[in-house]
Amino acid sequence: MTAVVTVPWDDRLLDYDFGHDHPLAPVRVDLAMRLARHLGVLDGPGVATVPVPGADDALLGLVHDAGYLDAVRHAAHATHAERVRYGFGTEDNPYFPGMHEASALIVGASVEAARSVWTGRSAHAVNLAGGLHHAMRSHASGFCVYNDPAIAIAWLLAEGASRVAYVDVDVHHGDGVQAAFYDDPRVLTISLHEHPRTLFPGTGLPEDAGGPGAEGHAANVALPAGTRDEAWLRAFDAVVPPLLAAFAPDILVTQHGCDTHALDPLAHFLLTVDGQRAAAERLHRLAHTHTHGRWVALGGGGYEVVDVVPRIWTHVLAEAAERPIAPDTPVPQEWLEYARNRTDQDPVKVMTDGHDPAPRSWDSGYDPGDPVDRAILATRRAVFPWHGMDPWM
Repeated sequence: MTAVVTVPWDDRLLDYDFGHDHPLAPVRVDLAMRLARHLGVLDGPGVATVPVPGADDALLGLVHDAGYLDAVRHAAHATHAERVRYGFGTEDNPYFPGMHEASALIVGASVEAARSVWTGRSAHAVNLAGGLHHAMRSHASGFCVYNDPAIAIAWLLAEGASRVAYVDVDVHHGDGVQAAFYDDPRVLTISLHEHPRTLFPGTGLPEDAGGPGAEGHAANVALPAGTRDEAWLRAFDAVVPPLLAAFAPDILVTQHGCDTHALDPLAHFLLTVDGQRAAAERLHRLAHTHTHGRWVALGGGGYEVVDVVPRIWTHVLAEAAERPIAPDTPVPQEWLEYARNRTDQDPVKVMTDGHDPAPRSWDSGYDPGDPVDRAILATRRAVFPWHGMDPWM
């Protein structure tokens, strides 16, 4: 029997842990999975929770250099200078024991998610521990050691996918995934992120639109700090659906970093859980429209670990299970108590921020005085003509 959604899970995925006070706290994944379980999402009909295989060097080598894999595996015995050369041993990516094994397990979970969808075992699949989109071919970056989204996409290509679309809604530019496929016309990467002049990694301008032979296959929507739900969704609607329609992908891979939220401590967007939920709804709908429902959803950033990440990722899981959660659903008391005990915080008690965003469509007209509209048009001008589309229409 085909499942609606596959969720690769192993408690060892929580071992990806840079240590006390690091922003990428594994408790956020734990809280999200537990909230989904308490709300009945993981026990619903058509939801298959499956074991996670680790990724071997052949799989990791689809994206990463052999020398880098060796350096990560033997990082415990490396000098500080050797670690820094490969991007770990830094403040962002400090070394932790078992770093290779923990990182490879996350890759294994994302590839298992892709395998479940590509082989038809399920329509959708979700790996909340994944979405580590900054890791480069030969160095760690931005809390990311191995680039599981890129490896999952590379695996899909090796298995016969002709066209893979990747949409990244994290507040940070999905630079590592873009870099992996910048010259590959089989992959369309779309990233909506805060403008590089105000946020790490400092890349992702609209004119970075794809390498030779793959022009128009990297779409970057660089939005201003302070962007809110309606403006962000206007940008999404003006760029993502038309590009997916033109590209006609076989499968959709999405990264659901929820650091676009107003409470996130590392960035400057002002989205709500409701705006983020609307993005997940749109991506789900687009998968059914353009890829016969084939959808692989991954986690990503998000550093408000109690009130934001668990709620939005539970909404993502519920979307993928075809059983969306009503915004006014109360957060279960058992989860509230668990979260208080784990974090010493008093969580929000409902699955909404009380907002119902209603963005203007691009058809309503371009406003040259609006910095979001200027960002949208810059992306459409850089990318749309390569797909035979008028950037103004």
